Amino acid sequence: MAERRRGLMGAMVLSGLVAGACAGAAGCSAGGAAAEDGRAADPVETLHRAADTLVEAGTSRARTSMEMATGGTRVTIRGQGVYDYRTQRGELKVLLPQDPAGTIEHRPITELLAPGALFMKNRGAGVPDDKWVRVETAGLSDGNLVTGGATDPFAAAEVLRGTRTATYVGRTEVAGTAVRHYRGTADLTVAADHASAGGRDALRAAAKGFATARVPFDVYLDDDGRIRKVRHRFSFVNGQRKEAVAVASTTLLYDFGAPVEVRLPAAGDIYAGRIAED
Repeated sequence: MAERRRGLMGAMVLSGLVAGACAGAAGCSAGGAAAEDGRAADPVETLHRAADTLVEAGTSRARTSMEMATGGTRVTIRGQGVYDYRTQRGELKVLLPQDPAGTIEHRPITELLAPGALFMKNRGAGVPDDKWVRVETAGLSDGNLVTGGATDPFAAAEVLRGTRTATYVGRTEVAGTAVRHYRGTADLTVAADHASAGGRDALRAAAKGFATARVPFDVYLDDDGRIRKVRHRFSFVNGQRKEAVAVASTTLLYDFGAPVEVRLPAAGDIYAGRIAED
């Protein structure tokens, strides 16, 4: 019953965000290009190390974008914040789009990310303004890769631990930084098997809950091997619909070494009541 309750809460959180937004609006193929850069000779192995490279980097700022089509309407949810890869804690301000007329302003939702948990403030849906909602990510059918309207930056990196096929596309730039572009497909089941202790259960949940465990991606690494941009394409089955929802999640990382201090809410600040459906 407890697991079912967590799953239902996760579905309600996702449906609430989407509803609010809609109201507001195994192999390796390096290719010929790999000869341009010796470090791109084994794309699969390079991407398997990407999450560990972020841990070595310590911290960064992040910008997120999540695009989805629902009810014939395409919506985009954006976020911005900071992340500490050593503690796997981060803070994002997530903003839902305005309504089509541009008359409704949605307050940013504050999200705190931690191993095994997502905390949300200004969630709405009957939650008092001074209270947080806590969601156990392992109890979510998507492992919080899409539920919060933003993919946890370290979870986005850990998906790459499941890279099965990858191609080195070539050199380009992201926000003025020289990067190497890779394109491939990851398997969430494999990613979960090789993930950190803090992210393993959530990725296992996602592997079971998504329409498919295969995740196509594009990722851009700088010359230190750090992720500067990663875009995943998930196929998510919302609990209220039978057909899969296509979700494209983009995470941009920059300003490595930025100061990060994330304080999780005290038990008394967490809402224990019912969350209304929007």
